[in-house]
Amino acid sequence: MTINNQLRQEISDSISRATGQSFHIEKISGTSGGCINTAYIVGNDNQSYFIKTNRSDSISMFEAECQALVEMAKTETIRVPAPVCTGRNSDTSWLVMENLQLQNHGNQKQLGQQLAAMHQVTSTQFGWLRDNTIGSTPQINTQGDDWIAFFRDNRLGYQLSLAAKNGCRKNLQKSGEALMECIDDFFTGYEPLPSLLHGDLWGGNYAFLQTGEAVIFDPALYYGDRETDIAMTELFGGFSKEFRNSYENCWPLDSGYETRKHLYNCYHVLNHLNLFGGGYALQAENIINRLLSERNP
Repeated sequence: MTINNQLRQEISDSISRATGQSFHIEKISGTSGGCINTAYIVGNDNQSYFIKTNRSDSISMFEAECQALVEMAKTETIRVPAPVCTGRNSDTSWLVMENLQLQNHGNQKQLGQQLAAMHQVTSTQFGWLRDNTIGSTPQINTQGDDWIAFFRDNRLGYQLSLAAKNGCRKNLQKSGEALMECIDDFFTGYEPLPSLLHGDLWGGNYAFLQTGEAVIFDPALYYGDRETDIAMTELFGGFSKEFRNSYENCWPLDSGYETRKHLYNCYHVLNHLNLFGGGYALQAENIINRLLSERNP
């Protein structure tokens, strides 16, 4: 997806309206924006912005991300890119954010401390006021006060139903149904709070400013068990022991996490199966079978 002259003018006008200052895109360069969107740095001699683009019908995804960044920023716990505006025309939708100069190395201790502080921001219900996406997959955030039911129905159940529609083998469905039936067994003596979550906290969704300050981005925000964020930091790697130690110094994890983390990461593995296929089906089956063998009836 390229930014032609018409789109360049429309995005420029969108930024001008949002900031109250005249802005015109004079420079455009492609940059990394994940596997779902196309991203650019746009600017002129005075200002620059980071822009994600996608199809026009993806506007709700960008609007939800914009709202999530605002909600996270209001907590004043951890740095996120400030959203500027969203918009669309008949072909393209876009999300404009501040352009931060990011690097891979920085203060991992601060990252752990600040994530713990964000998790201490809680709601009265699990879920969120709107649905959003995890990657490009719809993420259902219907609010409720029962975490086990929320995670069973809106996370595992939803992904398993997508996998069935995508033709995944029956063994996965059979073991997945068995897991859903006994999910309560993993929460004996444990009642999580509805914490503010990033929701998609893998190693590619955080970085650092030149000062070393931590920044998190690309959220799939909702309120849920904080362990879901921590579990994902272990799924694909990319987080240091210093990060984990500093987090637990602020808020130690509860007994049973070492088992529950596989339950929570099963959601993300199933999502990768539905997005990319391949070997994720076997990985999901192995996780589910391990959980079934480790449950505490």
